[in-house]
Amino acid sequence: MEKRHCLMLHGFTGGPYELTPLAAYLTEQGTVCHVPTLPGHDPELRTLGQTNWHDWLEAAALEASSLTAQYGEIDLIGFSMGGLISAYIANRYPIRRLVLLNAAVFYFSPYRFMRELVRRIQMDDWSNWGKVRRTPLKATRQFIMLNKQMRPELPMIKVPTLIAQGEQDGIIHPKSAHYLFNQLQGEKEIEFFPEARHMICLEPGAQAVFHSVERFLTK
Repeated sequence: MEKRHCLMLHGFTGGPYELTPLAAYLTEQGTVCHVPTLPGHDPELRTLGQTNWHDWLEAAALEASSLTAQYGEIDLIGFSMGGLISAYIANRYPIRRLVLLNAAVFYFSPYRFMRELVRRIQMDDWSNWGKVRRTPLKATRQFIMLNKQMRPELPMIKVPTLIAQGEQDGIIHPKSAHYLFNQLQGEKEIEFFPEARHMICLEPGAQAVFHSVERFLTK
């Protein structure tokens, strides 16, 4: 029996580490996972401000083109910004199943941001905060442009899709999941994780997410 192949796309300012625990879990189940670093997102190079949304999209498309040419249909998982890019990929390449994790449709809520800030102050948790401060303004504009360009792709998606959303996400508003569910045209499922925040694959309860993803990909 041939192994399934899965392309996994990380988020804005992030990297493969955001999806590594899920990739490791799926690998144990027999899936071959491909988790590329999108242009500008190598932390050693710090070139995010020198890239644009076209670069991110083209790199992901090139990866999808190469994998599908070698293996035929593949699965596709997109986290946050990677979820937006996945919409484009799913409409142009032979994708068997699509998983959207905290996909970045509605990406900012002042109320949820302040609630997350209070939580961090109370717990003295400033992990990833420095990364936010170092993000070039130009790159943020490019992310906003990507969001605008990708929204028309959503109603064209017809591949079976799992939408997974952390209800405590302080970056992506959970209404994004409802919006996606209403926009997508094919077979679709939606699942909320009450305790999960934005980094849904790095949370203490991430195993529940992993189980749901595996169930969806193997059903």
